[in-house]
Amino acid sequence: MNTMHVPGNPLPPLRSVALIGLGAIGILFGRMLARHAGGSPDGYSFRVVADPERIARYRREGVFFNGEPCDFDYVTPDEDTGPADLVLFAVKESGLDDAIAAVRRQVGPSTLFLSLLNGISSEERIAAFYGAEGVLPCTVQGMDAVREGTRLVCQNTGWLAFGERPEGGQSERVRRVATLFDRAEIPYRVMPDMRRHLWGKFMLNVGINQVLAIHLGDYGLVQRPGEARDLMIAAMREAAALSVPEGVGLGEADISQWLEIVATLAPGGKPSMVQDIEAGRPTEVELFAGTVLRLGHRHGIDTPVNRALYDRIRAMESSQA
Repeated sequence: MNTMHVPGNPLPPLRSVALIGLGAIGILFGRMLARHAGGSPDGYSFRVVADPERIARYRREGVFFNGEPCDFDYVTPDEDTGPADLVLFAVKESGLDDAIAAVRRQVGPSTLFLSLLNGISSEERIAAFYGAEGVLPCTVQGMDAVREGTRLVCQNTGWLAFGERPEGGQSERVRRVATLFDRAEIPYRVMPDMRRHLWGKFMLNVGINQVLAIHLGDYGLVQRPGEARDLMIAAMREAAALSVPEGVGLGEADISQWLEIVATLAPGGKPSMVQDIEAGRPTEVELFAGTVLRLGHRHGIDTPVNRALYDRIRAMESSQA
């Protein structure tokens, strides 16, 4: 659906941004975008797409970041706003298909897309609907926020990693997104090989999210030596083993690099899966252990650690039903 950029014709800056999903990630980066929207000749507009019921709740209860209200411009999926230059997805994996359909009026022939979801498959699902030309791989790192309803408390805001696949180089579309993030003061890094980076973040989440979920623990539990940290690393090793037949080839050096990131997180913070269980919400276990189990079956690789984590988390979900 999107058109390819013709080399030699610089594209204009991104002037309009739409975001769907006001969980922890949506509130965090939506706040940054909203604070810097408009106001200058090279400014941009920003809007949050949500259904009427959610918009009514957001306006009634307010949306807060570290106690301060967020001032968002809300639009429904049916409003004819004209296309956005950039669409950000910040929903849960279970809501992605509905979100993809809901932003259809935000999409034009040159719209770019960034998925802020966990996992390794959301970009492919967006591309299947709108075409691959506008989809840039992206992931969130270093964030240690805690959300209760529409209130977010965050010590480390983290940063966005995005870029092309290894063969893509730093394209004009990457530079346009980077320029927008500079204006919005969003921390980011352009990665040289986003497929490898996405797999690395997936490997980390397979370990840290699921192990802390079964313990209902905070980051401090896996920052120090012990059974929980050992289990986290074992789960990560199973994901790394699957990356080899998938053409990525993560190994022990990659695990060590991601453990260095774990060490920077606020010890009292909790990943989203722990927060989901504590709030009685469905978890992303299918996105993590479920993906590992499916890939393990495909490639004939045994994944007993993730099988045990999958069964335990499913049991925890069932006990809350």
